[in-house]
Amino acid sequence: MKRAIAGSLESNDALITVKESDELSVSVRSIVEDFFGDQIEKVIYDTLAEQGVSKVEVTCEDKGALDYTIKARLLTALARMEESK
Repeated sequence: MKRAIAGSLESNDALITVKESDELSVSVRSIVEDFFGDQIEKVIYDTLAEQGVSKVEVTCEDKGALDYTIKARLLTALARMEESK
């Protein structure tokens, strides 16, 4: 099973892990989840839709990253997963 990681657990960053899956699954853990959890999920789902990805498991461990950082980490993890073919 292919798996890839991008990012870090430093402040204002996010660690994104993607794994091959038979379905779409997104899990978010964030220090600001009560305030921005829905927005973080939206960024992830929107990015996956833009890339045409519908079968992947995404785990996001957020430390206060901005939307563009989360998107960049997700795109990098997806690219790394594809490179591992």
